[in-house]
Amino acid sequence: MDPVHHDQWIRACINNDCVEVGFADDIVRVRDSKRGTDSAVLDFTWEEWRVFLEGVRRGEFDAK
Repeated sequence: MDPVHHDQWIRACINNDCVEVGFADDIVRVRDSKRGTDSAVLDFTWEEWRVFLEGVRRGEFDAK
C-alpha cells in the first residue's frame, strides 16, 4: 500500500473540523483532520470511493 504524504491530503474545509482525503495508486484514504497524523485512517478501493460519491450526489447521506 502506497503511503500518502502530508502535503497530499486534501481538506474538505478551511478549519480543522473536517475530513481529509488522500489518494494513492490503489486506494483512497480518509482521516479526521482534528487528529492529523494521529488519526485513524480508513482505506477504500477506488470502486468503493466511486460508489460512495455517487451516494453523496444522490443525497443518500443527507440528515433527515
